[in-house]
Amino acid sequence: MRKAEITRKTNETAIEVAVNLDGTGRSDCQTGVGFFDHMLDQLARHSLIDITLKAKGDLHIDDHHTVEDCGIALGQALTRALGDKKGIRRYGHFRLAMDDTQVATALDLSARPFLVWNLPFPSAKIGQFDTELVREFFQALASHGGITLHVDLIHGFNSHHIAEAAFKSVARALREAVEADPRMAGVLPSTKGAL
Repeated sequence: MRKAEITRKTNETAIEVAVNLDGTGRSDCQTGVGFFDHMLDQLARHSLIDITLKAKGDLHIDDHHTVEDCGIALGQALTRALGDKKGIRRYGHFRLAMDDTQVATALDLSARPFLVWNLPFPSAKIGQFDTELVREFFQALASHGGITLHVDLIHGFNSHHIAEAAFKSVARALREAVEADPRMAGVLPSTKGAL
């Protein structure tokens, strides 16, 4: 089973995360940031990766450290669960429509982290949640998950829909990329011989 657990403790946050790449999309995410928990639930559900994530952060300052450090820990857990990456599809892409919004994601589990982010938000907040933290989360996830990640807003005007479509689109692309490819069993999906 492709599972991993990560514990991350700093002066700003304490995070425990567990993932199962071959799960059914079960989620138990408790960060103290309601909207972010909702987005993590979407990430789990639509990637079919089981995610358990418990975070205690310095929310009396703001949500930034908690959201970013959750991205770091989750990226590290994904990397550990993927192991040597033999037999996976490696690449994933998905265009997701949600009401007024369409978001396109393409990613590569290349071990070469890079984020291309073309996802402007019309408002600075969704409730109490700072919309700029969506990018911070995905930057941390890409950096510590070794993911080349491109996320593009095709169109949309509702910030909640834009954020949710981004999480769902990344989730569906991630689902494709981590899947076992029956034609590549035991083979590394790279001509370099290393990922």
